[in-house]
Amino acid sequence: MLFKKSSGAVEYMIVGLGNPGAKYDSTRHNVGFEVVDMLAKQVGCSVIKSKFNALYGKCDIEGVPCLIVKPQTYMNNSGEAVAPLAKFYKIPAENIIVVSDDISLEPGRLRIRRKGSDGGHNGLKSICNYMGDNYPRVKMGVGAKPHPDYDLAAWVLGKFPADAQKEFTSAAEKACKAICLMVKGDTDGAMNKFNS
Repeated sequence: MLFKKSSGAVEYMIVGLGNPGAKYDSTRHNVGFEVVDMLAKQVGCSVIKSKFNALYGKCDIEGVPCLIVKPQTYMNNSGEAVAPLAKFYKIPAENIIVVSDDISLEPGRLRIRRKGSDGGHNGLKSICNYMGDNYPRVKMGVGAKPHPDYDLAAWVLGKFPADAQKEFTSAAEKACKAICLMVKGDTDGAMNKFNS
């Protein structure tokens, strides 16, 4: 990976979904934030600029000018931040990589898709409402709620147990590697290597 600020026109946006505020740190719903924070650290990017209800930083990833973005709108309104940033930087939907949690995948598992439905995820649904569904996504497994009557909001806003943290960290590292392939145009390679 290259460790320098970007000087060219932005080609990709990497968007981590989550909720702003310390009380949401390390919750299942904030794994998107955690992945892009890890990626930003790896490439030496400060995600501190503020525009269109988002924190972002501009950097090169594998030689490709990118934005790393954390919407600050709260999860259910993520599209309100993503769409205007994409329009401002003239980034097409197919170059917006969105990282989110997925309760249908076990912790430690990834699923990369070129496009698709929101799958009942309110953050993805908000982006779809503004931009359609033609954007790639990296879904991070957080596991299903323990029983049908368990409140879904309580589950996704809960934290990983200590014994699952190692699996999540490993998955986040793989997600960063997948994103590096995707910005080089090798989404198929990322899917083949990291989908589980």
